[in-house]
Amino acid sequence: MADEMVLRAQRFINITYGNGATLGISKLEENGRTGWPVMYALTRALQYEMGISALSNNFGPGTLGALQSKYGKLDETTIPSANFCRIIQSALYCKGYDGGEIDGTYNDRVKAAVVKLNQNMGVAGTYPGSSLWPKVVKGLFNMDAYVTVNNGSDTIRSIQQWLNGRYVLRKDYYIIPCDGHHSRDVARSMLLAIQYELGMADGVANGVFGPGTQSGLKSHTVSTGSSGVWVQLFTGAMVLNKRPVSFSSSFTSSLASGVRTFQSFMKLPVTGQGDFQTWASLLVSYGDQSRPGEACDGVTKITPARAQALKAAGYKYVGRYLYNPSTTSLPEKEIQPGELATIKEYGLRCFPIYQTWARSVDYYSPEQGATDCMNASYKAEEHGFKPGTRIYFAVDYDAVDEEVTSHILPYFRRLREQMNQLGSPYKIGVYGPRNACSRISAAGYADASFVSDMSSGFSGNLGYPMPENWAFDQIVTKTIGSGDGRIEIDNNIASGRDTGQGDFYPTPSEKLDIGFDIDLWPSLLKEVEDYMNLIGKPGGTGRIYTLQECLETIISHDAAITSAARRYRMRKALIQTSAFWEFCHYSLKDVGEDAGVVLYHTGVIPDWAKDLPKVERLVDSSTGLAKISGRTCILSRNNSIRAGLLEGDILDATADGDRWAMWQKVNQDNVFSLSTVPHLHIWAADGKPGDHAETRIRRPALDYNETEIFEVLRRYQGFGDEAVAHAKERMPLYAIFEKYNLAIRGA
Repeated sequence: MADEMVLRAQRFINITYGNGATLGISKLEENGRTGWPVMYALTRALQYEMGISALSNNFGPGTLGALQSKYGKLDETTIPSANFCRIIQSALYCKGYDGGEIDGTYNDRVKAAVVKLNQNMGVAGTYPGSSLWPKVVKGLFNMDAYVTVNNGSDTIRSIQQWLNGRYVLRKDYYIIPCDGHHSRDVARSMLLAIQYELGMADGVANGVFGPGTQSGLKSHTVSTGSSGVWVQLFTGAMVLNKRPVSFSSSFTSSLASGVRTFQSFMKLPVTGQGDFQTWASLLVSYGDQSRPGEACDGVTKITPARAQALKAAGYKYVGRYLYNPSTTSLPEKEIQPGELATIKEYGLRCFPIYQTWARSVDYYSPEQGATDCMNASYKAEEHGFKPGTRIYFAVDYDAVDEEVTSHILPYFRRLREQMNQLGSPYKIGVYGPRNACSRISAAGYADASFVSDMSSGFSGNLGYPMPENWAFDQIVTKTIGSGDGRIEIDNNIASGRDTGQGDFYPTPSEKLDIGFDIDLWPSLLKEVEDYMNLIGKPGGTGRIYTLQECLETIISHDAAITSAARRYRMRKALIQTSAFWEFCHYSLKDVGEDAGVVLYHTGVIPDWAKDLPKVERLVDSSTGLAKISGRTCILSRNNSIRAGLLEGDILDATADGDRWAMWQKVNQDNVFSLSTVPHLHIWAADGKPGDHAETRIRRPALDYNETEIFEVLRRYQGFGDEAVAHAKERMPLYAIFEKYNLAIRGA
């Protein structure tokens, strides 16, 4: 929204300074909107009026020093010229204060605005009256706000004002915003305040969490009954970390309770005191880097000797990379053959990480999200990670908030969608700075965070609290072990939210299937149609879909089928054959039965069945593109859950509510239906527990022979002569699918 006085300020700069030529800038757009271009122009104009030859956008030490040496303070007695005053008046308007008409006079309106500005900054006690002191001028010529904005916290604002008021006279302390939001500047100011209270001199105090600061904090534990400035600093740090406590100079029992909650959340010793480790975790993202971690990650192969060294050092969880696109750089970055077996043998657990580049904003796009999801899932399946494993996708750079909005969230949204299309074989976690982790998780695109807190200077870490769903907290790089067991790792604190995986599928001896090559579609369609027409299937009338529509649907869900086949180490032709055969036999009779199920469970005939001649109540039916009933869906998935192949709750196949819930999913969700087909095959091989008893056979495998293929295809349909006859007809169909799959994956 345009502001008339800001517009006048822009016009003043353009007219007075030759449309910016005198200041070395372009002409300002006269739009009445405050922004950095205006503040930079005013800064340069101020420097020009003070006789500074090298003009700059930065209101740095030279500008501040010139103000101090030339004028000491600015008021009606020291303002050197009308234009100098107009610059001050313009800056006041750009900050939302009444600058007094930009008339070149330090009048009563300007004085009143300065008084209000000092109050809002929290420095009125230090700088009483209506004079502008140099550090206040510096704060005037930037985009910081001194009132709460964007739902800022009044409590945080009071902390910001307190810091300004108490420390503004210190040499390296500059006025921070009082907008009610934690930030990089506020975090640095808190560290400066700690150092000042420790007695560090100007020039020594630097806002860095170094050895001197750490040593000093170790002798400043605060606890119940403590009072004074150290408690104010501690409660301020708690508030800035979004802990629900009061900013106070008294350490109460209520505060102690809040501290214990924070310590428990951060996996610190729960003392209820403001001890060194708690101070550290409040002041810098990595906290006390000497803390022992139970988790680590690295780019080095875990050999038996290294596994022993990790175990001896107290580590339980090891983060390893699923993929390395380079054949020369970091040769052991990707999980190596036999490595997961070693991890398991030594009682360690592994959490997988996916990162190829991911070190700049231009890497992230929805298309990249889909690609990374597919590649990560396929690599996880190859390495042997079981369903339900969480993969951490990386944001390995200092992503500012605007980039999280514009690039990172769309990337993770598409990644989440693609994982759903694969049948949700793996959970999604995020590795990155605190802000990125929190925002991605809040959007529902990740359910756990691996936090890159070691990068304490990242803007995405400074001023942001720990994500609520943190699983691993990366705090320092270190080397452990010796000799063959020596290994460099990143030391991580584990919250217990993710314990990784301790058991893995063995490396397959044969190639896993990969995605379909769409160039082969015409020939596949012709072979399938020719064969189905040859055997007269599906035959009869009342069929809902053509053979081409059925095959198109199966191929359109190739990603889900391929992922399931790789995950459970079976040939995708087994899934394709069963699903396609059932789908092309879907008839009007099936539609009527589906309507009967809806009527049974809801008491209402669905709109899509209003024109059917007769709908009878039916508790269950074989439905969806793979024609799976609610009952068999439950039985097959229960079997896989009990076998540790699938995450989920055991349901009751005899309970109407459970059957109805599963029936709706296989009826309405094609990915869910197709993802259930391999569980039906596994259940059939296990003898169909809970159903018509069958002899147990070997579960579907990559090297299944024709006898095993036939038996599983027959069991999908049931038992008896018709099931046997149809299985015989499906064997050539299986051979067609396998012919094309083999051509794509290679022998």
